[in-house]
Amino acid sequence: MVAAASTTFGAELAAGAVQALVEEALLTPKPGLVDARDSGSHADMSIGLMLTSARALEGTFRRIADISYLHPVNQSLREAIAAIGREGEQQMLAATGGVNTHKGAIWALGLLTSARAACPEECDPYRILSIAGQIASFEDRYTPLLSTNGQAVKRKYKVTGAAEEAQLGFPHIREAALPALLRARASGKTEDEARVEALLALMSTVEDTCILHRGSWSDLTAIQGMSASFLHAGGFSSQTGRKIFYRLSEYCTARRLSPGGSADLLAAILFLEI
Repeated sequence: MVAAASTTFGAELAAGAVQALVEEALLTPKPGLVDARDSGSHADMSIGLMLTSARALEGTFRRIADISYLHPVNQSLREAIAAIGREGEQQMLAATGGVNTHKGAIWALGLLTSARAACPEECDPYRILSIAGQIASFEDRYTPLLSTNGQAVKRKYKVTGAAEEAQLGFPHIREAALPALLRARASGKTEDEARVEALLALMSTVEDTCILHRGSWSDLTAIQGMSASFLHAGGFSSQTGRKIFYRLSEYCTARRLSPGGSADLLAAILFLEI
């Protein structure tokens, strides 16, 4: 009976993770990111590639959910899902011809999938974020000793990255993006407008290593400032907000800057609501 419940719940969670990635990709417009309109700042990506990548990861999320079902939150769980995640990265690269479309999303959504499966009765998004943070905080003794772009950026700028964001229970989701999403909905904005505001709430606060890898600290602060100004102007509901959004999009595209870390966290929010 437990095995049957695990199989059904695992399939639902995996489908939800893929749906979250698809909805994040299709959300339009997004500054510097691939959307249904164009490829933003990415010469090597397209909406078709993003959707292919998302669907190729369903098996990865299914395996994470199945192994996590009712599993104690401990180091064993952390290491098991990490191994599956690394295999998922290889499947993603095989599906995309070597393009890194969703590495950060595998990390964030993998943790949240694991948290949901470990505690299947838990539906509160803030509690799920906390459980995911607990899982992320355990050591993975089998992490390959590789130097990544994100690690190089963290050393250079002394910023936190995706690992620390997760270990802290995703504070930028809890404190910035989810409140922005709920405020926009409560004010009567469309769902797409609300999701864009959640994205820009992230962009206004996250020290996005994807931006810093391609750009500079001044680029990050400029993007954060324009994102905050967009929100303060009322978003797309005001002419000022629309002008700021256009300027922000042009800034990202001209400098080939992509707020990929914020996009990953937006996908995480969408997963929490499925």
